[in-house]
Amino acid sequence: MKKTKQINVGGVLIGGGAPVSVQSMTNTKTEDVAGTVTQIKKLKEAGCQIVRIAVPNERAADAIGKIKEACGLPIVADIHFNYRLAVKAAESGADKIRINPGNIGGRDNVKAVVDACKKRGLPIRIGINSGSLEKRVMEKYGRATPEAMLESAMEHVRILNSFDFDDICLSLKSSDVKSTVEANIFARERVPYPLHIGVTEAGAGEGAIIKSSVGIGALLLRGIGDTVRVSLTGDPVREVKAAIGILKAAGLRKDGVEIISCPTCGRTNFNLVALLEEVTEKLKDCKRDIKVAVMGCEVNGPGEAAAADYGIGGGAKYGILFKKGEKVARVPAEHMAEALCKLIDEDGCK
Repeated sequence: MKKTKQINVGGVLIGGGAPVSVQSMTNTKTEDVAGTVTQIKKLKEAGCQIVRIAVPNERAADAIGKIKEACGLPIVADIHFNYRLAVKAAESGADKIRINPGNIGGRDNVKAVVDACKKRGLPIRIGINSGSLEKRVMEKYGRATPEAMLESAMEHVRILNSFDFDDICLSLKSSDVKSTVEANIFARERVPYPLHIGVTEAGAGEGAIIKSSVGIGALLLRGIGDTVRVSLTGDPVREVKAAIGILKAAGLRKDGVEIISCPTCGRTNFNLVALLEEVTEKLKDCKRDIKVAVMGCEVNGPGEAAAADYGIGGGAKYGILFKKGEKVARVPAEHMAEALCKLIDEDGCK
């Protein structure tokens, strides 16, 4: 698939063949600098590469510089309704401005934001949500269809282009997975700009992660999507971990251990769950790009474990260790996790 244009968000490249980056958004009061910085540092530690913060007032805009200096991550200022806050956020050190050009007033207001971003080389993200489409668009389509979302996005692109501004990122999001996927497929076909993808207002817990995984994964496997946010209610650190997991599952991230294991069945005659948990805990800090198989019987064990970089095919009394498809040892059942991790450690985990 043809590459998109590329933008630079505080040193993180988006689009144009760059690796898909992970984003999140703070849920602190932005003007609470200490609290916001603390949360951003946790996000960074989890693997977040770009963080968005709400800018609902001047105090929040004024805080951007201090937050950015203290946290060391690119900052995206999230603006609604007040173009002056977008200008102030740009002046205060934001690395990207997220706006919906349709809700910050007339063309003069949009131009003021564009001029502020041009002056500092900042990209603008046009954020289209199915729940906030223009009245005209909703009347035309009757509801927030993927086509309606695309029309809104195209209109906002034309507004920015009319001011000779092309440093754009697009997001088209819905809480409906199918609509999100279709809208982004349409956008990828129509515009050259990088796409920020995610299922908005997905909810909380396992159901929200499943919705996000289906929507984001469906796009990534089509080669669509340049930066990702998993939108979850609650601690945003969970968003980052989920996003990284989705990227790994899609084959777009290779950092760290991938553990595969069989689902267990009536042939399993030892506690595979306990073994899996022990191996996962022992390897949690391993940074090598390796696949480790933890298998539970003579059916899945030899084949799947042998296909991994390292593996164990377990049993009631003993387990067979594998390395690169070769059997290397037979170990007592009570020492399977220890033996497997020792084998991996011998090759170095860093």
